[in-house]
Amino acid sequence: MPLEVEQKFPVSDLAALEARLVALGATVGEDHEQVDRYYRHPMRDFARTDEALRLRRVGDHNYITYKGPKLDRTTKTRREIEISLPAGESGAAQAAELLTALSFEPVLEVRKQRRHLSLTWKDLPVEIALDRVAEVGQFVELELIAEDSSLQLAQETIAALSAELGLIASERRSYLEMLIAARSAGGLRA
Repeated sequence: MPLEVEQKFPVSDLAALEARLVALGATVGEDHEQVDRYYRHPMRDFARTDEALRLRRVGDHNYITYKGPKLDRTTKTRREIEISLPAGESGAAQAAELLTALSFEPVLEVRKQRRHLSLTWKDLPVEIALDRVAEVGQFVELELIAEDSSLQLAQETIAALSAELGLIASERRSYLEMLIAARSAGGLRA
């Protein structure tokens, strides 16, 4: 079973971090906006079970993603299932209608500007996202996909790259959790 191994860190200067990554050999990809609409399960509290279900829009592309509970206390290692959906506004609307018909309820939308980078580190392909998340802040995500047999190596690789970059305070909460906390602190409810 493929697992997503990820660590996320708050960053004050994304441009400086990007320059450092490029100096290490990272390839810079495209910038794009992602809009993630998260859903509440009708029978299970995803906040308690540490799961998530979202519809993601990236330009005309739509995806539905299930994220399972985190499997360790250091990284955000978890099972992730992502399926492409029909493109465009109508594809997104049909998926939302299906979820609503099944009694799933929208929770919040998380909007972010994301720049993708790719880097081979310790012989493994690391996907890097430089994110500007509306109402939340700036972050870098370091991610590998691993099988059970290579999980420890993937976690060690992410830890080595974060140490090389001087990234210290890992953030284990999802952007959704951070947005809910930010809005609650400001008197708004999800």
